[in-house]
Amino acid sequence: MNFFNKPDKFRHRSRLVRDYRDSLNGHIQIAFLPPYAPDMNLVEYLWAWLKRHAMANYCPNNLSELHTTARNKLQSAQKRPSIIAACCMQATPC
Repeated sequence: MNFFNKPDKFRHRSRLVRDYRDSLNGHIQIAFLPPYAPDMNLVEYLWAWLKRHAMANYCPNNLSELHTTARNKLQSAQKRPSIIAACCMQATPC
């Protein structure tokens, strides 16, 4: 079962999309979020990990160095399933 989170204001209302969703027989469920729900957004938890753990106390010499380091840390997170799983667990609505 997969979940797809979208802010409510971007809800697909077309008959084509609704028919397609219904044809999937529950294999994909759509959970509509309020317009701003950072506590349900996986990316917010990933940014928090980057800020508080991966790059804590990091002081770059310039913006380019910050960009490169942040990109490298995020790429390293992709290879660590425990980080992604922890973000998912935090973002999962109760």
